[in-house]
Amino acid sequence: MKNTSKLTFSAIMSALAVIFVVAAYFPYLTYALPAIAGLAAMAVLIETDAKWATLTYISSALICFFVAESEAKLLYICFFGYYPIAKYFIEKLKNSVFEWILKFIFFNAAVLAAYFLFAGLFKVSAEDFGILGKYGSYIFLGLANIVFVLYDITVSRMAAVYMFKLHSRIKKIFKV
Repeated sequence: MKNTSKLTFSAIMSALAVIFVVAAYFPYLTYALPAIAGLAAMAVLIETDAKWATLTYISSALICFFVAESEAKLLYICFFGYYPIAKYFIEKLKNSVFEWILKFIFFNAAVLAAYFLFAGLFKVSAEDFGILGKYGSYIFLGLANIVFVLYDITVSRMAAVYMFKLHSRIKKIFKV
């Protein structure tokens, strides 16, 4: 792609990511839509390179910071927005055991950072997990790791679907 085409495609994907994160104002979509929005960086990564995908993430994260719902933007900025890019670099290692170890470290660091940011901003404590009390956060982290594995697999499969269904169409639209 020429730089103009790369910029145009990145801007479109950035806008799409922002739309998904902002749509998380609707109830029950707080977790799902930031995860879907992260796929915009994946599309840019496939069509261009990591630099343009990173710029897409940064621009969408900055806009989301000012317009999106607090929890959704925190999820997008702290993890979902850049995970497809990080996944790309981690999977270049070609050692699946080491890759998964790095992915789990990466994910848990992001979850803990998001938790402490959220707890600090909104004064949430372990007691706010209700009847589960202080163990609720550990249960939540364990379940989040299970969902993370499903998300990682989904990102890989969505990349494959993108390659088979959309890649050739995008190439034609942007005249590359």
